[in-house]
Parts: sequence; structure tokens; C-alpha cells
Amino acid sequence: MSTHKVGPDTTVLADCLEVPGIGFVPVNAFVLHAEEPVVVDTGLGLPDRDFLATLAGVIDPADVRWIWLTHPDRDHTGGLFALLDAAPRARVITTFLGVGEMSTECPLPLDRVYLLNPGQSLSVGDRTLHAFRPPLFDNPATVGFFDDRTGTCFSSDCFGAPLPTADLATCPDVAEVPAEDLKAAQLLWASVDSPWAQTVDPDRFLATADPVRSADPGTVLSTHLPPAAGLTPRLLDTLTAVPGLTPFTGPDQAALEQMLAAFAPGPH
Repeated sequence: MSTHKVGPDTTVLADCLEVPGIGFVPVNAFVLHAEEPVVVDTGLGLPDRDFLATLAGVIDPADVRWIWLTHPDRDHTGGLFALLDAAPRARVITTFLGVGEMSTECPLPLDRVYLLNPGQSLSVGDRTLHAFRPPLFDNPATVGFFDDRTGTCFSSDCFGAPLPTADLATCPDVAEVPAEDLKAAQLLWASVDSPWAQTVDPDRFLATADPVRSADPGTVLSTHLPPAAGLTPRLLDTLTAVPGLTPFTGPDQAALEQMLAAFAPGPH
């Protein structure tokens, strides 16, 4: 994992995961340096990742007051329970469904939960965070937010894109990716991560982007995309191509066996 700042108030904890045949998927978490500091998601739970150690290079975990869990998929919860132990004053912002999902593996302590639904807001001292449902999502517990002090949108999985190299996936500015390449990658991600969007009514779907359009954030921070500053109109334009996309179909068993055969050691 690496870290870099986006403006004076936000630090990105950047990571990525290689998915064969798709690319390197960014997996970001964030620290919002508010009066009451907020950690947004907690990274991967793989054995070679140490989210808490990376976080400690950015902020003393004991100072964290809020953990905004944009949804409880495993690529968002890797360091959650270690952080809860290290941040005794922190509460987890999630939804009723999010708590239910977490309870199937390692239940959240309910006295440390703060339930917040799309359309509601939370003050974190020097700013207010406005919760919303992003246009694209892969989990019904997904809730992103707008920071009213910086004009930043935290979009969870929405606007994500697999990229061709780990360096691009963890870069500090998605403008390093050529515009057409980025659009193609974002449409691929939409077909992989939100396959339901292929069958929706286009007008009703595009209306779900109204909160982002109205807020007109200067920066969009997605879990699965390098920071996007000044690109909101382009990101919204990409959404217009999502309804009707050909659904993604992954490799089948024959392809898996062919892949495994290629890994097999040759004769000595």
C-alpha cells in the first residue's frame, strides 16, 4: 500500500488487486482529516496487507472517530476489526443491511454502530457529510457521501475502472490514463461489478446520477479508481453508455483448466 494526499483534507491509502484477464483493480481507502477524523473503508484483508500499519503512518488510529463503511464487501473491510480495537472512540457508519451482512461472519458491536441512510447527514465537527446512493453499486448496503467543506464525492465502487498496470491503479491522478482508455475500463467495470444495470430503463437509471450532478463535486474519490479531479462531467457522461451494455461473462471451467495446465511444471 502507498499513501498520497488529495487536497489538504484527504489522504488516499492506495492499493490494488490483479484480476487475470481484467487488469489491476484499484482498492482505495481514505482518511478525511476532519475535526472528528473519518476513515473511509479499510482495505483488503489479504495476509500480506497490514492496513492498520499503513493507516498509522497517516494518523494515530486512537484519534479516529468515525469509520465510514461504504458497504461491507471484503475489499472494504480488511482492517475493520483491527481498527476498532485500535480506535476505542470510533463508531462504524453503515446501514441496517450492512450490520446484517457483517453479522454472518464477525458481528459488529452494536454500541459502536451508527446507522445512516441515503438522504441523511452527519456532522463531523467542522463539516457535514451528506449520504447518498451512488448510481452504480454491487451491494444493497452501499452509501457514499459528499463532504460539504471540500466539495469531494466519496462514491464507493461507482466510477471504478481496472487499469493495465499496478502503477496506474495506485497513481495519484486518474488523468494519467488516456480518456478513451479510461472510459472503456469504466464500462468494463460497470459490466462486471453492476450487471443489473444492463437491463434498467435508461432514463430512470440516469436520474439516479442527479445527486452527483447537482453537487458537482470538484473531486470524485472511488474505491476502485485513482482520484479524479475536475472530471465529474466526463464521469457522468460515461454512465450514459451503461444501460444496454453486454453483460460480462468470465472464464469457464475449460479456460481454468487451460490456465492451470500452463502453470504446471515441465518435465525435468
